[in-house]
Amino acid sequence: MPAMRIFALSYLALPILFALTASAPHAALADEQNPVEKQNSGNSSGTLSPKQQLDNLFTALKRQRDPDQASLIADQISAELSDSGSATINLLMQWADKAIQEKRNAAAMDYLDQVISLKPDYVEGWNRRATLNFAIGDYRKSMEDINQVLRIEPRHFGALAGMAAMLTERGNDAQALRVWDRFLEVYPANRSAQEEAGKLSEKLAGSRT
Repeated sequence: MPAMRIFALSYLALPILFALTASAPHAALADEQNPVEKQNSGNSSGTLSPKQQLDNLFTALKRQRDPDQASLIADQISAELSDSGSATINLLMQWADKAIQEKRNAAAMDYLDQVISLKPDYVEGWNRRATLNFAIGDYRKSMEDINQVLRIEPRHFGALAGMAAMLTERGNDAQALRVWDRFLEVYPANRSAQEEAGKLSEKLAGSRT
């Protein structure tokens, strides 16, 4: 089973998907105006709701074909998803991260359970717990948490990557390919996802000949 990694912003990610994740958001896109700022320039009030900001970023990610520029947009999406809007939740998440780094998994799980109990619609609480459940070998609970992530935010490409990887490990190649296709609808410029989908397509085509 491939090893999961826990990042500071903690997407559910696998080593083959380092390009999907980042530990810190970028302030702006290189050689390009920040997608949210670009949208704001046409907004008389100059402000957007968090949902509008996130929608604009996902739209920009879907349109972007340059992998490096797309990665910068993905970092911004990570930052948006990770900010709960609550000082208490953010602090609990920091404590969970620290406990995970120190391999105090029981304490980390307790913090994440509290996060989910206090704010069940906070996508990164479920996502972080999915990562931890995978790390401790509870794949059933990890998949359940991933399903919760995708219920709240179906475009969460980190969770889609984790789901596809687990399905592949279980030998469910056709289902995994469908999930990678969903991933690429959201994040089409990601080379690692393109490669994984291509390998699965070739494997499935060979099994039918």
